[in-house]
Amino acid sequence: MTAPAIELRHISKAFGPVQANKDISLSVAPRTIHGIVGENGAGKSTLMSILYGFYRADHGEILINGKPTEIPNSQAAIAAGIGMVHQHFKLVQNFSVLENVILGAEDDLLLKPSLKKARSLLEQLAEEYELRVDPDALIEDLSVGHQQRVEILKALYRRANVLILDEPTGVLTPAEADHLFRILSSLRDEGKTVILITHKLREIMAITDTVSVMRRGEMTATVRTVDTNPQHLAELMVGRSVLLRLEKKPAQPGRTVLNVRNLSVSDGRGVECVKNISLSVRSGEILGIAGVSGNGQTELLQVLGGLTPGTGQVDIDGSELPLTGPGSDARARRETGIAHVPEDRQQLGLIMDFMAWENMAFGYQHDDRCRRGPFLMNVNSMQDYCLENMQKFDVRPMSIEALAKNFSGGNQQKIVLAREIDRNPVLLVVGQPTRGVDVGAIEFIHQQILDLRDAGTAILLISVELDEILSLSDRVVVLFDGRIAGERITAETNEAELGLLMAGVTDASAPDKAANSA
Repeated sequence: MTAPAIELRHISKAFGPVQANKDISLSVAPRTIHGIVGENGAGKSTLMSILYGFYRADHGEILINGKPTEIPNSQAAIAAGIGMVHQHFKLVQNFSVLENVILGAEDDLLLKPSLKKARSLLEQLAEEYELRVDPDALIEDLSVGHQQRVEILKALYRRANVLILDEPTGVLTPAEADHLFRILSSLRDEGKTVILITHKLREIMAITDTVSVMRRGEMTATVRTVDTNPQHLAELMVGRSVLLRLEKKPAQPGRTVLNVRNLSVSDGRGVECVKNISLSVRSGEILGIAGVSGNGQTELLQVLGGLTPGTGQVDIDGSELPLTGPGSDARARRETGIAHVPEDRQQLGLIMDFMAWENMAFGYQHDDRCRRGPFLMNVNSMQDYCLENMQKFDVRPMSIEALAKNFSGGNQQKIVLAREIDRNPVLLVVGQPTRGVDVGAIEFIHQQILDLRDAGTAILLISVELDEILSLSDRVVVLFDGRIAGERITAETNEAELGLLMAGVTDASAPDKAANSA
């Protein structure tokens, strides 16, 4: 019999009192795509970080192609033919694609030979695996999907035979995710072994051959993908029945809370990203903003959150908000009752080197709850408040002094959501609320958003996940090229119709173009 490409035997790893991995054994067959699923904090990333040499196991053994192998660091993993694409990319933003690919794998003190070799190999890989990317482009100028291709190219350049991908579609559009799956299938067909860490059960069912389930640091099951289904996997992950789509009550919209008229927003280069749009949101309803990433959603969210200027008119409860100058910043927005959950939790939602209790107070440190007199912070009150919210939102580990960077992506998201939702805002503007979040936490977060709606909050929801838009929203506005391509009542539309609008097939042209498409 062919030896497993990867075999882990009785792996255990603890971080202080937290047991991240408990006596885990795993076998990955060669030339397969092996999925690993589990809740946030289940130990998936820790296990793969041990395989890649980021951590050393406290106990256990690693075998590669049937041979016991010591992997004390990432260099040893690379030498053993293992590559890893992390959830948050490890790229130098102001370096070119070529420079990032050869970084740490230079063949000579002179870079010219290494760059020439890399350029030739990249052309070959681009043709073979559909990994086309401009080798001279700066990373900071590339889309997230193309940056991910660079990470895969880095691993293949180092001759990886086993490729680990940690939540690879968490920051991708649906089209980019589909392209990634074609790449992974091609890699498998060419003899590579792929380990895919994800929380998206639909992706597991679509792309993997085998799936392993982890819960609370332990391996609970390994099954062939064809022998399972999303509901069964969700129950294995969470340990209980999970509602993959919540039942929601009909909305009871009240007064108009947010009224946007002729809003335009330009980016730092002066390019107009939001182009003269108008919309409104009433209390007790959720307005979903759908669209392929990069069509103005981010800029809309940021101008409402006070992070970027705009032109036009925005009213909250009948009072006009300044869009430039004094009173247009994030603090002023919060004082009007606007809560903002940004799309990028690490860049805009958290300070990664600060503790959980500090992050739970950011933006609200001027509130009476956080202060003791005009000059002192009430640390005890802030810490108690953090612990209360961590319990309410099931943040793991439940340590108020843990640094934000030491939480999994999903638990980082819970910290941001807890901070913003708990203050019962008049308007919640939320971007990608469940990006990188596991199925059990998605159910919880969706319920919190619906409860907030039912309590009378107006909610503007931005998501690239059409399932999420259709599940939560009462009305949907689709953005294309910074303009509104159409508006629909959620109960009267579907993914196909929204997909046409997302592709620029507007209301006026929809019948002809839809007929041509059919």
